[in-house]
Amino acid sequence: MAQLSYQSAGVDLALYDQAMQRLPALMKQTHTPRVIPVNDAFGGLFRLNTGKRGGPPTYRDPVLVSGTDGVGTKLKVAIATQLYSTVGIDLVAMSVNDVICMGADPLFFLDYLALGKDNPDLIATLVAGVAKGCQESGVALLGGETAIMPDLYAEGDFDMAGFCVGVVERTEMITGSAIRPGDVLLALPSSGFHSNGYSLVRKAVFEHAGLTTSDHVPELGTNVGAALLAPTRLYAPAVRRSLKRYKANKSITGLAHITGGGLKDNVERFLQDDVQVVIDRNAWQPHPVFPWLQRLGNIDREEMYHTFNMGIGFVLIVRPRFASGLKALLEQHGETVHSIGHVVAGHKGVVYQN
Repeated sequence: MAQLSYQSAGVDLALYDQAMQRLPALMKQTHTPRVIPVNDAFGGLFRLNTGKRGGPPTYRDPVLVSGTDGVGTKLKVAIATQLYSTVGIDLVAMSVNDVICMGADPLFFLDYLALGKDNPDLIATLVAGVAKGCQESGVALLGGETAIMPDLYAEGDFDMAGFCVGVVERTEMITGSAIRPGDVLLALPSSGFHSNGYSLVRKAVFEHAGLTTSDHVPELGTNVGAALLAPTRLYAPAVRRSLKRYKANKSITGLAHITGGGLKDNVERFLQDDVQVVIDRNAWQPHPVFPWLQRLGNIDREEMYHTFNMGIGFVLIVRPRFASGLKALLEQHGETVHSIGHVVAGHKGVVYQN
């Protein structure tokens, strides 16, 4: 009778250890002064209050804000192209962009990576992308988990999930309750699909149109794989600057990360019952990838707006007298800002003009 081992069952602990040895250096690059160094612990340690002059703020009534998400079937495109360096950025963005919508300062991030077979190079590339996203967001990569699960994932397949924790003073939480008629919507552009709607994207591009990831798309100036793998934008730096200059609820009354469900669903979710948002669809030009996909898949216009962000990745709702100043501040730091709508009295909801 053959003698069984963990390796014969599909998990090579020596290979796993090799992969794990490459991760601490990537994580350390993201550590902020509030991370407490500890070796081989069962959890990551993070200071909330430091009490040091010139250091991170000391909170009076801190509220922790958490978020979790994945990358979805965009991973299938990464697997098909074998380009893995950007999906870690997507992973960070999808959670961090949600947490900042409450007015919170994102503090730390944890990731979960599951594979059918150990691959140290792949793991290192994926985690390097996560680390890059954390660095650009000012977030510490505090820990994570890598699980090798043969038979659960097909050869070459993997999945990723992420978890972000932030903090906000209770009096400075942005819940949408301060939104009033007359407030205006300032919008920050997306880089494309971000990490939403890829089941429809893949069906239209690969199944319906019969394209491959290496096919060149003239109107996009790149190939299909590169267009579909453009990473989700990280909005934490822009929101931090905005809230540092303009007070929550008195100047900025609402924040929305535009993901699945598009502008309508994601703006509507934090509105009170007596206010309505009017969005002018002529106020911006959708990213070129959206009309390309719409033609390719013969997709209805309203289906596009309900499934995708259509070129708007984040929305700030602002008191009208602060709108021009906030727009100028964002533009000074390289942002393109669109004024896309306003708030009126009415039944809770979002309506489109044009």
